Amino acid sequence: MKAPDLLRLADNVVLARFETMKVYAALGAVRTLLDRGTVRPGQTLVDSSSGIYALALAMACHRYGLGCHIIASTTVDAAMRAQLEILGATVDQMPPSDSLRLDQERRVRRVRQLLAERGDLHWMRQYHDGIHYAGYQEFADLVDTALPGTPLTVVGAVGTGASTGGLVQPLRRRGRDIRLLGLQPFGSVTFGSEGFSDPEAIIAGIGSSIPFDNVRHDLYDTLHWVDFRHAMAGAVDLLRTHAVFAGLSTGAAHLVTAWEAARNPDRM
Repeated sequence: MKAPDLLRLADNVVLARFETMKVYAALGAVRTLLDRGTVRPGQTLVDSSSGIYALALAMACHRYGLGCHIIASTTVDAAMRAQLEILGATVDQMPPSDSLRLDQERRVRRVRQLLAERGDLHWMRQYHDGIHYAGYQEFADLVDTALPGTPLTVVGAVGTGASTGGLVQPLRRRGRDIRLLGLQPFGSVTFGSEGFSDPEAIIAGIGSSIPFDNVRHDLYDTLHWVDFRHAMAGAVDLLRTHAVFAGLSTGAAHLVTAWEAARNPDRM
C-alpha cells in the first residue's frame, strides 16, 4: 500500500502511482511520535483532512493500536468516509461549502474545540509539523535506486509541502541534480494567489486558504498555476492515453509534466 508503482509514460517521464498517497507521511510521523514517547498506545490522534491524509492516518493508527479522529472536509465522499469508519476512525464532517477558506477554517476551529474538551487527544498538525517529512526518506531511496544518475525534475502539488519537500531534500543531500516544480490552484495563499479565484471547483489538497508552516518555499524552483478545466483535461488524457485513473491533482501534474518534458528533454 505504501510504495508507489513507477510507470514510464514517455522516454523521460515516470509517474509514481500511489495506491494511497501520504502513507509515508502518516506512518513516518506516527512511528516517530511513538519512538519519542510523545504519544502512547491507545491514545487518540486527531487531524483535519480533505481525504487522502485521513485514510493514511487511519491505517497508521489501525496498525499501531491508536485511536483516530478525523475532521473531514466537505469534499470527503461516502466511499472514503466508509473506509475511515471501517478502519476504526471516527469522523466529523464539515457541511457543504463553495469556499476552500471557509471549509479549512471550520475544520481547524473544530480541532481546537476538541482539544479544549479532551486532554487525551494528540493533534497531528499535518499542515504545520515537520515530522511529516520523515517518512519520505524511504520514497527518496526508491527513486534514487530506480532512476540513478540522471538530472531529475520532480513535479507535484504543493499542498502541505511534505510529499514534494520530503522527496527532494534527501536527494539533494546526496548531490543529485534535482529541480522541484510545484502546482498551485488559483486562490491559494501559499505563494500569494489569494487575490484570484477559480469559481469552477475547489481542488482540495493542492493549495490552501491558510498559511502552512510545512511548506518550505525555498525548495521550489518553479511554480505552475493550474485551473479546474486544465486539471480535468490532464486527468482525462492520463486515463485515455495510459489507462491510469487518478484525480485532479495528478491530472494537473500530468499536464505540467508534458509541457516541461517537451522543453527539457535532457532531464527525467
